[in-house]
Amino acid sequence: MVSSVRFSADGRKIVSTSRDNTIRIWDIESGKQLQTFIGHNGRVFVAMFSQDGNTVISGSTDGTIRLWDINTGIVITKFKIASNRIWDMDLSSDGKYAVSTLQDNTIRLCDIHSGIEIKQFLGHSAISNAQFSLNGKMLLSSSLDKTIILWDTESGEILKQFKGHSDRITHATFSPDCKFIVYCSSDNIIQIWDIETGTEWKILKGNINYVNGVKYFPDGQTIVLCSNYNKIQLWNVELEKEMQILEGYSQSMMCIDVSKNGNKIVSGSKDGKIRIWE
Repeated sequence: MVSSVRFSADGRKIVSTSRDNTIRIWDIESGKQLQTFIGHNGRVFVAMFSQDGNTVISGSTDGTIRLWDINTGIVITKFKIASNRIWDMDLSSDGKYAVSTLQDNTIRLCDIHSGIEIKQFLGHSAISNAQFSLNGKMLLSSSLDKTIILWDTESGEILKQFKGHSDRITHATFSPDCKFIVYCSSDNIIQIWDIETGTEWKILKGNINYVNGVKYFPDGQTIVLCSNYNKIQLWNVELEKEMQILEGYSQSMMCIDVSKNGNKIVSGSKDGKIRIWE
């Protein structure tokens, strides 16, 4: 099963993770595997490129975060967050900090070069994911406890808490301008919330089945989602309308990403396959 896929900033490579404890780097144009990073002692649920594309950072159920040299495959930095599994992770846009979600229901902010834990964020149970805002001043987290929390990164204080959702939230993400939050939940509905007002802005309903991942396109007008429906769906946010369906998988879609220029989509599936769409 492919657990995560991410584009490099230049859109020329993909990093993927899976249940076999490895991280793999792929060339998009040729489809060839360039590197395999081996070292984690547990499943790797997330990995991503640094902004300059020279390193990859990964988080695993072995409780460690590792920084890898993209060319040599050597571990530059390795540090253990806790004895708990790491479910998700994000890297700040300046490449200095990592935020991770753990099995013990904590969110932890760390300096990726020193490995020093800077702060813990407490308030959730069964956390799904966490993400930095573009300027790094806010953190967004979602949880199976049916809540979304917006945090002040520096102080650790809760800025806003979005409650009242009918089912478990599986993923949430900022819009490109960080004015909205889109999230998916087990009730098969996609909701978009206005951050400033704290109110629901849009509801997307349709042929949606347990969404595992949702991403904005760079223009902020289109979102793409992957689900147990075995298809990729593209929605126009303003019109609240499904615009396109991409098919080709026989099993559940587990992860998805959009290139920075919005020209490509990469997806990973439970059947272990990665596909690129243009």
